[in-house]
Amino acid sequence: MAWQSIPVPRLEGVSQEQFTQQLYPQRKPLVLEGIDLGACTSKWTVDYLSQVGGEKAVKVHVAAVAQMDFISKNFLYRTLPFDKLVQRAAEEKHEEFFISEDEKYYLRSLGEDPRKVMDNFLIQVTGKKRVVLFSPRDAQYLYLSGTKSEVLNIDSPDLAKYPLFSKARRYECSLKAGDVLFIPALWFHNIISEEFGVGVNVFWKHLPSECYDKTDTYGNKDPTAASRAAQILDRALKTLSELPEEYRDFYARRMVLHIQDKAYSKNFE
Repeated sequence: MAWQSIPVPRLEGVSQEQFTQQLYPQRKPLVLEGIDLGACTSKWTVDYLSQVGGEKAVKVHVAAVAQMDFISKNFLYRTLPFDKLVQRAAEEKHEEFFISEDEKYYLRSLGEDPRKVMDNFLIQVTGKKRVVLFSPRDAQYLYLSGTKSEVLNIDSPDLAKYPLFSKARRYECSLKAGDVLFIPALWFHNIISEEFGVGVNVFWKHLPSECYDKTDTYGNKDPTAASRAAQILDRALKTLSELPEEYRDFYARRMVLHIQDKAYSKNFE
């Protein structure tokens, strides 16, 4: 089936005041164009990055296909000098490789900082990306395992296995060098690099600091209230397991209806 996507709005010449006061409170993805990113968009070539990064050893994801699955782990972790990684990643075919001559490489970051519940600017410095996003309000259609969707091929999903996925609304955009994509916290995103490129992420906490675990410096954990609620729910489900199946099923369904009535926002589109 042909998937219809909602285009992510693109705006040029947005001031900091306009973004923070008018656009940011809407909590929806947005592509900002025409922002002065300095010389990096032209300077960060393969040769330049190789020279500056040097031989620093980095751990990279290596996969035989472009779609890396972070649930089933269809990739290997390998270590390469940074300059070699950049040179290989820019090649279509590799003379040296781990899996195959057309294997794909992904370097998440130069450090270990995979933040997941924070607001994010994805700055496309060089190259092109295709980004598909899903609202957190459609989480029930995404077949989540933890914070990730089990649906890997979002363009041709197995609807026999994932029938509800067709109900999820897709927001889509293409990023070119110089574009900045605002990704609000909790939005799910699927990113495909259409050519070799470099992206920089800038994260910040959306909620007041007291909403986060004080030991969670980088915003990797859920907000404290969400963690407590999940623990309470786990205890409630464990308590229900003491009942026979017929009773457990009935009262569990009542709990789901109660959550839908009391906890879900009534103002979503």
